[in-house]
Amino acid sequence: MNIRLHALNILLQVVQKNHSLDGAIDRYLQQHSAGSTFADKQVGMLKELCYGVMRWWPSLQALEHSLLDKPLAVKHQDLSILIWLGLYQLEYMRTADHAAVSETVSCAKLIKKQWAKGLLNAVLRRFQREREAILATLKSDLVASTGHPQGLLEAVRQAWPDNWRNMVEQNNLRAPMSLRVNAQLISREEYLVQLDVANISARAHPHVSSAVSLEQACPVELLPGFDRGLVSVQDAAAQLAAGLLKPEAGQRVVDACAAPGGKTCHLLECQTDIDLIAIDAKAWRLTRLAENLQRLNLSCQVQVADASDLENWWDGQPVDRILLDAPCSGSGVIRRHPDIKWSRRNVDIDPLLVTQRTLLSNLWKALAPGGVLLYATCSILPDENQKQIERFLAETDNAEESPLDVDWGCPMSHGRTILPGESDMDGFYYARLRKVRA
Repeated sequence: MNIRLHALNILLQVVQKNHSLDGAIDRYLQQHSAGSTFADKQVGMLKELCYGVMRWWPSLQALEHSLLDKPLAVKHQDLSILIWLGLYQLEYMRTADHAAVSETVSCAKLIKKQWAKGLLNAVLRRFQREREAILATLKSDLVASTGHPQGLLEAVRQAWPDNWRNMVEQNNLRAPMSLRVNAQLISREEYLVQLDVANISARAHPHVSSAVSLEQACPVELLPGFDRGLVSVQDAAAQLAAGLLKPEAGQRVVDACAAPGGKTCHLLECQTDIDLIAIDAKAWRLTRLAENLQRLNLSCQVQVADASDLENWWDGQPVDRILLDAPCSGSGVIRRHPDIKWSRRNVDIDPLLVTQRTLLSNLWKALAPGGVLLYATCSILPDENQKQIERFLAETDNAEESPLDVDWGCPMSHGRTILPGESDMDGFYYARLRKVRA
């Protein structure tokens, strides 16, 4: 089994068909589980190669171009990715050099491009010989040195002129693993004891009462009581939503873009006596939500609908609380989903801005007077965050901001932004709005 070939097949789904990396890996492993099941070690290496190449592709592409006399044609994108895979192993992994080169080169025959074996071998061997000199020439190239495509890099620099260097460094780190303790079943202190007994090093999160940060990621099967619903995997920043929305017993609550259901389940863990409607436009995404509800022994209404199309799901009865975790660029969670660097390399967020505005204005109609809407994104870009809220408030005369009295994040003109890496959290934005009258 040549793991590099499997990594190539997955990466082609991302770069050619714009599939998410998580989804591409999951589908690929499912498709191959019946015939030749991957061993755990092989799955680990497969994910390391895929996530690593997506994390560093701007740097790897710059290296590729410096090593070739002329760029490869678009029809040979598979060869470019093989070069990236080889360079990633040589520069970022502990793979023996001879194995990295020979196994990568052998993929050329497996993809029926025998003629390219010499090319791949020459490029990777040249990098081995001239590594220091080649890397030195790329130090002044911000795209290569930061591992961020030009469009995304410029967007981050413009939005955060004083913080952008730290932010891109954080984006290139592996995301930590955070857990959400189910307070209905166990206290965080009790669960930390169970982790200690299981020899899993962890600590309580300073800003989120339900959150636990692991010193090192581990399979969920090793987490005490995971199958019984004691904990779920969720970034600490995402766990803030339930406490900011704070639904009360008996209230009607809508989670407008609910899948895969982490925030939905957290709302129910915090307050079981609510009438919660979880909505998502894509049925296949709600499968994960249903699985999470089942594991946690929770229930709510689940609807496949465009949340902005009220006629499709709203019964006309006012809603007390709305969570709008809006579709966004994902620019705050790049360390967790490095393929965002590829999908957002040109940072064309205009369609997303329209979607966000439509969701805000239409969902507002369903909110009861005195009700609260929590607007959230996993973005750090102002156009999707404070500028979106500023525009909404200017256009909506019965809306006012409900300030966030918290000790995390950066205060913006409206709401607060968490920068990637702050207290081990992902980049996130929150703003809370109240409907002052009908």
